[in-house]
Parts: sequence; C-alpha cells; structure tokens
Amino acid sequence: MLRLLGSQRRLCDGVSRRDLLHIGGLGLYGLTLDRAAQLAAATPPSNTPLSGFGRAKSCIMLFLFGAAPQHETFDPKPEAPAEIQGELRGISTSLPGVAFCEGLPQTARIADRLTVVRSMTHPFPLHCVAYALSGMPAYTTDLETKPRDPAQWPYVGSIADYLWERSPGITSEPGGVPRHIGLPWVFNSQVDDLGLLAGPYAAFLGQQFDPVWAKFEGKPLRVAPKCRHEQPKEYTDPYAAIDPDCRFVFDGAGQFQEQVTIDRFHLRRVLLEQLDTARRAADRAAAERSYTINQSRALSLLTAPKVREALDIGRESPQLRAQYGHTLFGQSCLAARRLVEAGSRFVSVFWDAYGTYFSGAWDTHQNHYPRLKQYLLPGFDAAFSALILDLEQRGLLDETLVLCLSEHGRTPQIDSKPVGAARHHWSEVYSMALAGGGTHRGAVVGRSDRIGGTVAQTPISPKDIHATTYHLLGLDPQAVVYDQQHRPYPVAGDGKVREELLA
Repeated sequence: MLRLLGSQRRLCDGVSRRDLLHIGGLGLYGLTLDRAAQLAAATPPSNTPLSGFGRAKSCIMLFLFGAAPQHETFDPKPEAPAEIQGELRGISTSLPGVAFCEGLPQTARIADRLTVVRSMTHPFPLHCVAYALSGMPAYTTDLETKPRDPAQWPYVGSIADYLWERSPGITSEPGGVPRHIGLPWVFNSQVDDLGLLAGPYAAFLGQQFDPVWAKFEGKPLRVAPKCRHEQPKEYTDPYAAIDPDCRFVFDGAGQFQEQVTIDRFHLRRVLLEQLDTARRAADRAAAERSYTINQSRALSLLTAPKVREALDIGRESPQLRAQYGHTLFGQSCLAARRLVEAGSRFVSVFWDAYGTYFSGAWDTHQNHYPRLKQYLLPGFDAAFSALILDLEQRGLLDETLVLCLSEHGRTPQIDSKPVGAARHHWSEVYSMALAGGGTHRGAVVGRSDRIGGTVAQTPISPKDIHATTYHLLGLDPQAVVYDQQHRPYPVAGDGKVREELLA
C-alpha cells in the first residue's frame, strides 16, 4: 500500500486532513482556498538609472530567527567598555580595517565577497518576523501568532513568486523544481510550546504562493546548551549536529519506500483520484484555479526526478558536506545551493527554534555566551562561508543573491544577571550581510555609534532590503498588488532601492 504522509487524523473518506494539506499544498490552517488571488500586478521594464536590475537569477535567503547579536557577528566594538563588547572580541578580516566577531573566523576570510550593513533599523523589537520579511508598515505582538490574519502582508519570497508567475518569458516551475522553497521544515513547526508563527506566507496572494516546504529526515546527535536554565528538559538539537545519513524531501515527494515500483502514469492517476475524492471535504467555495495549481504541484513533486535529485545532498562529496558542517543549518544551505542550481528562484533557509520557542535559536535572553560559543556561531560560520565559496567556485555567485538577516538585533549592554549573561531585543540598530547577485562586493554600508546602540550613518530599513532584492531579481520594486477588496499594496512598502548596496 502506498501511503502518503500518514496521520491518525482522518477525514470521513479515509484520506487524512494532513495528507490532503501537504499533498495538495493547500496550506496549514484549513482546507479552504478562500485566499485565491483576485489581483493585478505589473512588472514593467525598469526605467531606473540604478545598476544591477535583473542581475540576480535567484535568491537564497538565510534567516537567523530569534535575532542575532550585532556585536557578536558583523559589528564588534573592541574599543567599547567590557559591558558592551563582552567576552568575544573582534578579529581582522580580508577587508583592511574591518573586524568581525572572533567567533566567525571563516566568515572573516570571505569578507571581501560580502556587503555588510551595520545600520539596519526599524521600530519593532518584537520578534516581528512578518514585519521584517514583508512590506507591512506597522506591527503588533498580537499578529505574531496569527499567520493567516487578514492584516498580514505577503512574504518577500511570495511576492517574487507571484510576480514571476505573471512575468513574460518565465516558465512555471522549470523542470518540476518549485520556484519558491522553504527549508528545513515549516517555520516554527518543531517546538513544544507554541503554535505556528507569522512570517513566510503569502497572505492575500493565496496559499499557492506560500513556500513549498521541504521536510528534514535525520537524527540529531548533540544536546544544545539550554535556552533557559529553568527549561524543563534538554533537547538533542539538529542545529547542533546531525547524522550525515540524513536527507530532505518535499512533503509528498520521496515518501514511499524504495521497493515501490508502481508505474509513474498509474501513480499520477491514483493520486488524482485520491485528491478528487478528498476535494469533496474541502470548502465548496474554494477557487478552482488555486486548487488546480496545488494539485499539479503535488503530482510534480511526487514524480519529477529533477526534484528528488536537487534535494539529494548525498550526491555531494563527503568533503564538501563537511565544509558546510554536519548541522541542520549547514546541510540546509547545501540543499539551497543545489535547488537554485536546479532552477529554483527563491529558497529560504531558516535557523529555527527547536524544541522550545521561548528564548530559542538566536534569542539569547539567557546563556548567551555558552550558546554563541558552543552552538550558534560555529554552525553559522561554517555554513555561511561554505555557501558563498561554493557558489563562487561553481560560477553561481554573480547570479545568485544571498541575504543573511534577522528580525532585529540585540541590546548593546550585556545583562550580566542571568547565568551565561544575556542580550535582549533591540531594533534601533543591527547588522546583516549580502553577497552576489549584483551587490557591492567587499563593502561595509552604514555605521552604528560607538557602542552599537543607534545608527550613526546611513539608516537602512528591512523594506529597503526588500526593494533592493526585487530590483536585483529584475522585479519592479514599485509594483503594486491588490487584495480581495482591491486595496493596493506596494510590494516593498515604503522601501527604496539602496544604491549603496549595488555593484
């Protein structure tokens, strides 16, 4: 029996609710497709005099959830007092006069390939993932746990996917590889203490423009330092270390056993029959076009060899896999490179909370230095540097935009009261990095003040990063999309293309 993503939750016709959601790609919060796009958006040829329009064919976005500290990544303050600089010092990089945190020695060696922004800023230090990754103009904590709230705006990758869908000359999911993919699993789905968070979803564009989520299958090997000392249990965390014998699959793709040899045409017919039957349980007002797109995508993921090959990190040499690091973030970055090489256009890799949401991932309200030294910085350093060098060596870096960002930064002053110290939420200034795809190689843009607490020069907002991303991807950063009430939404909010970031 061929079983697709089995679950104990069954609909009345025997097909599980979860199976239908994942196989059909109909979303995470119900069977209805009431978010079908009633939209109009244009991507006319850009008349901008700015350089680099359309330089990037694809984008890999690396998101460090929880908020990475600017002092212990790209903006150390070696001249600041100890309560500002902390235990980790700055080290020289391949850019004369520029220092990174000593926990990033491999990244320091590739600084001449990067564009580092030290003056990111916005007013919402609230784990505002949806705000940081969309054109949304304002944010409240109430929205954070409501990923399908009508007030949400579409994720930057979803906007790109939507505009590509309507762009002349861009084929739909070339060779079966989806244009828009998320790794290593559905965002914030692997925690015990909170539901799914807002952020990487298509909002009113329709769930067919959500990322196609991969699924990690593998064994975590190492216990990560605790997020909180009162944390009731320890977690063997895949972001700390994983068994090399791991893999990524798309939900519904590669799930059947190797010995199953059912004819591909027969497989397609059987799946169509299952989906048609299950469809009767779906909302009767579902949009026919949206359903058809998701059904077609599900079948493509199940049957296309190119999809399975692109996700098969086992095809890479043991040496290269080791360079990325045998961690979930490292192997996800490697999978992202394989996916863009195979034709995907926007791949998001999340360093996500695991086990516990509260103070999870990079949210170091406690145990700041043990987590940075033993867990966060080594894994990030290996993966990020390996990705940039791998893309460069394959001739892909010039046409692949790499973004590395968080939702905000962390406080300039260390809180020494918790064991292991802490830095708390801070959005007045923080750092990010870009590479490839038409960005200004070997540049440091903007400056924070002497303690890394405020912007001293060249403030840049997340919306500016989105506008610049669209520009480099050949999409009009001033495009407008419309929701179901025909209200206009500028794709980058009030963001502007930042010339300082362009080659």
